[in-house]
Amino acid sequence: MNKYLAKIIASDQEGLQMISACSSGAKVKIADIKYLQSNKVFLLSIERTRVETDQENKKINSICRFDFVDKVRSKNIDQSNHEIVLELIGIDYLKNNTDYEINLIFNNNAHIALTTETIEVRLEDQSEVK
Repeated sequence: MNKYLAKIIASDQEGLQMISACSSGAKVKIADIKYLQSNKVFLLSIERTRVETDQENKKINSICRFDFVDKVRSKNIDQSNHEIVLELIGIDYLKNNTDYEINLIFNNNAHIALTTETIEVRLEDQSEVK
C-alpha cells in the first residue's frame, strides 16, 4: 500500500492558496495551536481530508507551520477551553507596508491573524488517521 504523505512549502500567494485548499475543512483542537514566540514559529496540528490524491476521505494528521511570525492575534476563540475543535475554512493574507498578515479563518467567525515578515508556510503530513 502506498503511503503518500505530502509536504508542501509555500513562500508566495500561490503556495499559500494551495495549502489553504488542502487544509480547508480541517479540524483543529485549541490545544493543538501553539505559538513559539522565541522561535517566531506558529504551529497548527490539523486533521485534514486528503484532497490532492484520488484516495477520497482519507484522514491525515498534518502540521501546518508558519515561520517568521512576529505577532499573533485571535478573535472569537476561547483559549481557556482546550477541547474545543475549530474547523479551518481557509487561509489568506494581506500585504502591509513591510510585512504580511496571514489570516486563518475558522468556523463561527473565529480567526487568527499572524503578522510575519515573509511568507514561509509548510504543510507536512505526519500520519494517516486510523
